[in-house]
Amino acid sequence: MAQLVNGKEEIIRKSAEYHPSVWGDYFIRDSGLAFEEESTQRMMKRVEELKERVRNLFEETCDVLQIMNLVDSIQLLGLDYHFEKEIVVALRLIYETDAENYGLYEVSLQFRLLRQHGYYLSADVFNKFKDDKGRFLSTLNGEVKGLLSLYNAAYLGTHDETILDEAISFTKRQLESLLSELEPPLATEVSLFLETPLCRRIRRLLVRKYIPIYQENATRNDTILELAKLDFNLLQSLHQEEAKKISIWWNDLALVKSLKFARDRVVECYYWIVAVYFEPQYSRARLITSKAISLMSIMDDIYDNYSTLEESRLLTEAIERWEPQAVDHVPEYLKDFYLKLLKTCKDFEDELEPNEKYRVSYLQEEIKVLSRSYFQEAKWGAEGYVPSLEEHLCVSLKSTGYPVVTCASYVGLGEDATKEAFEWVASFPKILKSCTIISRLMDDVTSHELEQERDHVASTVESYVKEYGTSTKVAREKLQVMVERAWKDLNKECLRPTQVARPLIEIILNLSRAMEDIYKHNDTYTNSNTRMKDNVSLILVESFPI
Repeated sequence: MAQLVNGKEEIIRKSAEYHPSVWGDYFIRDSGLAFEEESTQRMMKRVEELKERVRNLFEETCDVLQIMNLVDSIQLLGLDYHFEKEIVVALRLIYETDAENYGLYEVSLQFRLLRQHGYYLSADVFNKFKDDKGRFLSTLNGEVKGLLSLYNAAYLGTHDETILDEAISFTKRQLESLLSELEPPLATEVSLFLETPLCRRIRRLLVRKYIPIYQENATRNDTILELAKLDFNLLQSLHQEEAKKISIWWNDLALVKSLKFARDRVVECYYWIVAVYFEPQYSRARLITSKAISLMSIMDDIYDNYSTLEESRLLTEAIERWEPQAVDHVPEYLKDFYLKLLKTCKDFEDELEPNEKYRVSYLQEEIKVLSRSYFQEAKWGAEGYVPSLEEHLCVSLKSTGYPVVTCASYVGLGEDATKEAFEWVASFPKILKSCTIISRLMDDVTSHELEQERDHVASTVESYVKEYGTSTKVAREKLQVMVERAWKDLNKECLRPTQVARPLIEIILNLSRAMEDIYKHNDTYTNSNTRMKDNVSLILVESFPI
């Protein structure tokens, strides 16, 4: 918007004050983070010895309940990527086991382990824990371990599984009332999952918080505990090296120096992607996706916080053309961003094998879609237009950036990322739509008041209020119900058979979990100097003493 100031036409821009980078050059300058080479070699040798012992546990264990507990512990401690073959065999045994004589803890554990891996097990298995009036048995009230097991299992429900909805209400009420009477480590574990249920927690942060709980557990296996700590530290060392590379790349890019209105959050972007996949085989993919999401964050701030509608139009048209010559039509202050966006995507292509290079064209198309959706929202904002909820979501699900991030997260993968997988992502499948619903609505519900203070485009909260004539409070509650429905859709889409390889499904699931972590309490990405700072430190800085 332009107006006359002292006889001169000046552009009045939207404004948002963001705190500077929390981390700065921390991962570049602090060379003491990584282990010495000799120490790393010793740790890796020890890990191999411990892995062999754990493999023996799988072979020696005949009792199905012990196998279930073994698989559960290994997953909670982030070690499952070492034992994929053993877990496949174990799950087949668990699936074929009759749970008729199992109690609440065992039935719930079996249900959760199978559903987590895409096996369908009917929720009717919980009917035996109800009385003739359809209520959960009063004898279960003090059974904390069983209640917690059911609580975490019930969040894997799909639509029309009413018994699981009832189970969440029942177990939550019981666990909250019992919490003050419990002692660690059980009290710590119950408190952790009451805050966010197991299946919605980002894996890497859960591992960091669960290892101390497991250590205090009287039934722990010391071999598994030692392996978990060593594995966490070794992976953390790899993640620190990657954070260093990303930070150097970001400094060389120098976009936040020229675009001072943008959020400087490259380490937080990397943390976001470690939440999506933390295993060592995804190192190339992590670096590519972290770079992509960092650029999308800046692009968001350009459209959302600074550019005029005309400047947004020019940038959108240039992105649509996707060629260096188009820079001539881009506003002066955006020329550097535009060229570096194109160059970064070309760099991605150069990192890929000849038979993988086609992947980047899919990413470019998703960036174009994102740009168009940002521009449509900018037009709504400029016109003061409040769309219907359906009209809003047609645009704002794409403007979450998650279709771009999903596509980017596949670009650096191995053979699972086929051409068919990229076509599938481009089709905006139901599981991705569910993920973007969770992303959009959680973001809007937590950020609504702050964003309205700075003349932001109407959020889904305002669209709901206008369409249904409710209060803001009711609108937020209704949108939260939509979030829960989206989680059920997500759970259903994760059941076998899936249209693409399981690791690709897990990526979308983990992106949803990341939103739960980052936006549950408030926008901890934008305001990353408190809760997110602590979480980044837990994952990337604080190692376990061995």
